[in-house]
Amino acid sequence: MFVVSAEIQIKKGSEDEFKNWIKESNAELAKFDGFIQRRLLESRNGKHVILVEFETQGKFEAMHKTQEHFRIQSKGHSFMEGPPKPTFYEVVSQ
Repeated sequence: MFVVSAEIQIKKGSEDEFKNWIKESNAELAKFDGFIQRRLLESRNGKHVILVEFETQGKFEAMHKTQEHFRIQSKGHSFMEGPPKPTFYEVVSQ
């Protein structure tokens, strides 16, 4: 499994809209081959991370090259103070 953890900073006052966007765009992302899930995490001190799981890195990269993803990503970035800071992982043991 391929996992992306992306640190983000949501614009003040956009939190509820961003949460709704996550739900709506997850339905669109679910149509991509290899998509497992995407969740928004919030730490106790208010920091946010988006956690994305795909079957493989190749399937994640294929999704990333589509117009649908570009549209989804563009809207998501409009709720953020700056670009996400991703870290990429391969699951090596379960």
